[in-house]
Amino acid sequence: MPRLLIRLAVAVALVGAGAASAFAQAWPNKPIRLIVSYPPGGVTDVVARVVAQPLSETLGQTVLVENKPGAAGMIGSETVANAPADGHTLLMFVDGNTILPSIMKQMPFDSRKAFAPITVLGRGSHVIVVHPSLPVRSLPELIDYARKRPGELSYASPGLASPQSLSVEAIKSAKGIDLVHVPYKGGGQAIADVVSGTVKVGVLGMAPTLPHLKSGKLIAIAVTGAQRSPLLPDVPTVAEAAMPGFETAQWQGMVAPAGTPAPVIARLHDELVRIMATPGVIERLKAIGMDNATSPTPADFGQQIEADLARWPAVVKAAGIQPQ
Repeated sequence: MPRLLIRLAVAVALVGAGAASAFAQAWPNKPIRLIVSYPPGGVTDVVARVVAQPLSETLGQTVLVENKPGAAGMIGSETVANAPADGHTLLMFVDGNTILPSIMKQMPFDSRKAFAPITVLGRGSHVIVVHPSLPVRSLPELIDYARKRPGELSYASPGLASPQSLSVEAIKSAKGIDLVHVPYKGGGQAIADVVSGTVKVGVLGMAPTLPHLKSGKLIAIAVTGAQRSPLLPDVPTVAEAAMPGFETAQWQGMVAPAGTPAPVIARLHDELVRIMATPGVIERLKAIGMDNATSPTPADFGQQIEADLARWPAVVKAAGIQPQ
């Protein structure tokens, strides 16, 4: 009897593997939706559109970038969490996704179980900028200005408890200053108000800020990464300017709904790693201050997500942010 059970188990496993392989061969058989949980114009949207066209070409189906902003990225993420696990709905999964469980009293899905990781697509630094009308040209000057005028200055970020906003909250806490946070639904919207001078300070991704830095409409005073950006070599890091050891970074990745067949995940991973290594994509990412970091395997990306999910609760608590 035990031998019969073993044979049956092996047979079932082989049938399952065959079915998954057949599914992967038939996939994709219709256009693929790539959900971006933020408005057009921000870094996540830019990276999504950089990879969508070459991915469309290699898969033989159109990859449609669909923006679903709102609720700090929750709306788009929930759309994918509830989508069929057939490889035809994907999500741009970013650093901000790992913060959501720390700022929400109740999540509509389990961040650790709702998605199948595929790969990181790129990494970059945030940049702290000021409108030229504000009489500061460095981070120490901004800190001094804010200390003398508590509550008078506002800063814009792509969203409540976004990695960008947590960068400023950490600086506020360490330096004892009061800046009023003005959260937006994405970097594209936030930068418009900083450029106009409606909000004098912003902490944003590199991509939407670069054209305005070059034109002089904004002034960069610090970057948040461990190293200076090659695109802004004269702009110091926060660690250099005011807070030794400080570092935050942004990253963009891609996931599918949990339960998506492993062969589909594997093919998406391999195709994206190949695409991200092409000279054209490397140059396009470099132009927006991002590198082409990818994950060796989907499991490696999963481990990174787990590490960030574990990191943020203490940071959010220290910033005094109450779960909503």
